[in-house]
Amino acid sequence: MTKQEFKELTKKPVLLDGATGSNLMAAGMPRGTCTEQWVIEHKDVIQKLQKAYIEAGSNIIYAPTFGGNRMNLAKHHLEDRIGEINRTLVSYSREIAEGRALVAGDITTSGEFLTSEGDYTYEEAYDMYREQIRILADAGVDLIAAETMISIEETLAAIDAANSVCSLPILCTVTVEADGSIFSGGNAAEAAAAFESAGADAVGINCSVGPDQLVSVVRSIREAVSVPVVVKPNAGMPMIDDFGNAVYNMTPSDFARHMRALMDNGASIVGGCCGTTPEFIRELSGVI
Repeated sequence: MTKQEFKELTKKPVLLDGATGSNLMAAGMPRGTCTEQWVIEHKDVIQKLQKAYIEAGSNIIYAPTFGGNRMNLAKHHLEDRIGEINRTLVSYSREIAEGRALVAGDITTSGEFLTSEGDYTYEEAYDMYREQIRILADAGVDLIAAETMISIEETLAAIDAANSVCSLPILCTVTVEADGSIFSGGNAAEAAAAFESAGADAVGINCSVGPDQLVSVVRSIREAVSVPVVVKPNAGMPMIDDFGNAVYNMTPSDFARHMRALMDNGASIVGGCCGTTPEFIRELSGVI
């Protein structure tokens, strides 16, 4: 997909998919495992989930390559398989999409913060993203989605890396508090403006909180940028049960109703994050 084709697509509301990780855990994925390796070994689970999202109305599904960068894979001693892992996971999503939905190559933070002391530098982040994005682009994704980012600087490295190795559109979303603040400093509106200036094709927020807490944040992002605004929040704030599991209590209909309010305030590319299921996307499709 070209950047111009993406502009044409986003002249109307675009529906993303919902959560991946929380649904994989509900399907039996153990805590602490490498998600990407587990998904490779359980192709039927991810394809069943993604098929359900497409049938619910998703225009774009995220390939399960979220933690597929070299730094994250190294925590599981899998960094030497980075090419194989990313290509295989993209093939799973492309196979199930079958032209009915676009496939985004999903990337995320390394979990580290860029520092002036040189513990983790812009150049290291740039090289890490450049490697993964090149693999994703060669594997045939339609666009790149950088999500759950926790640092403006690291996200800028991802944007620069993407634009250096391919001409695919790139969506960038940071995770924020209810007031729009970013964990490493700054706020969602400042981040969105910086990402647009760097060449991002859509900007916004994902994860963290539910859609009922984000109206003012979305409005501030919409006022700061001219590109489409992405919102992919959780199914409300989680409660932790006696077994340490996050339990999300927002219903699909309530989620969709609050998402409609976010669309009325400027969001145009919407989906769900932790705790959402295909039923949430079906309800959201209905309000769109």
